[in-house]
Amino acid sequence: MTHQLRALEIDPRLVGMLGALAAIWIGFDLLSGGAFVTPRNLWNLSVQTASIAVMACGMVLIIVTRNIDLSVGAILGFVSMLVGVLQARLLPELLGLEHPATWLIAVAAAIVAGGAIGLFQGALIAYLGIPSFIVTLGGLLVWRGAAWWVTQGQTVAPMDSTFRKLGGGIEGAIGAPLSWAIAAVGCAAILAALWFARQRKMRFGFAVRPAWAEATVALLSCGAVVGAVAIANAYYLPPRVAERLAQAQGLAIPEGGLFIGHGLAVPVLVALGVGLAMTVLAMRTRFGRYVFAIGGNPEAAELSGVNTRRTLMKVFGLMGVLCGIAACISTARLNAATNAAGTLDELYVIAAAVIGGTSLAGGLGTIAGAMLGALVMQSLQSGMVLLGVDAPMQNIVVGLVLVFAVWVDTVYRRGIR
Repeated sequence: MTHQLRALEIDPRLVGMLGALAAIWIGFDLLSGGAFVTPRNLWNLSVQTASIAVMACGMVLIIVTRNIDLSVGAILGFVSMLVGVLQARLLPELLGLEHPATWLIAVAAAIVAGGAIGLFQGALIAYLGIPSFIVTLGGLLVWRGAAWWVTQGQTVAPMDSTFRKLGGGIEGAIGAPLSWAIAAVGCAAILAALWFARQRKMRFGFAVRPAWAEATVALLSCGAVVGAVAIANAYYLPPRVAERLAQAQGLAIPEGGLFIGHGLAVPVLVALGVGLAMTVLAMRTRFGRYVFAIGGNPEAAELSGVNTRRTLMKVFGLMGVLCGIAACISTARLNAATNAAGTLDELYVIAAAVIGGTSLAGGLGTIAGAMLGALVMQSLQSGMVLLGVDAPMQNIVVGLVLVFAVWVDTVYRRGIR
């Protein structure tokens, strides 16, 4: 079995995470009487995971550089309030209600505000030499307090109708036909990537996977894409909503009823897009190589000509940008900006990155692993909510899982030395 895994070139920790995720799903499904592994619950689970997954992508690079960011939840909360005030109070007075540019201005403002906060904190860490733990712990308190001061703790609602699509729901799903089209494009991209990677290795004389292993990886990857889309399409719109849509388009309603699948949710597509972009950034660009070089050996990286301070500041700025994107998803999903938005999200984001294989010692981590870790964490929370577990016990479980993940990482690193 070990030889086969090596032939597949699959990280054993990834296999372990998938096994843990399967165990979590099966366990909660049995305990809930079959209510967990259903298209509806899994679709909602994917939407709930989106904002954490987006921030986990940035946290990977933060931890890879041997730093930490404890302020991501507070930044999300502060930016969420800014976005809410823009849409509910400022822009309607300037542009009018439901103006086509409202959602674009709100998203741009969230990205700029989050990025500016991240760059500011990164500058304090990189150029003043203040430990990231202290800077971001202070940021947690500052931005959480600032979120309250924006509206004096009041909830701001509602959001622009187009903006709300970023949060999922009936309006925030793309439908079954377009979802299948995306699945086809995704599978084609996977096959093309595997083919070109194999050709590149052969051209430079590197070892390649056996043909059976290559086919297995392709089959598993495409199978995961098709399976995810099938589940999303199996979650049907409520009958009355489906009938209303059919009547609006002048379509006849069959005798047995009309079944229209939700398809993939917009926030899930945003998270996947962010994950893909961050993977390319981390693995295929000079900036990504600099980040991992700093995490592996900061002194050697600096002696090699890497501007470690500027790179570190950019990493925190990128984290802020992703917090802004996550704030848009979270605010759109709730259709409101609340003072509690992002509370304890830093715990889930850090846990997702660590569970996904990012080493707290620096220099090691993957974006895909962090996104899978986010799904594991959200599955735990969603399952406990489904079973009626109270919030304090949920926090206890998450804390224990985080400690266990760090211990596993320590054991793994000792084993590969």
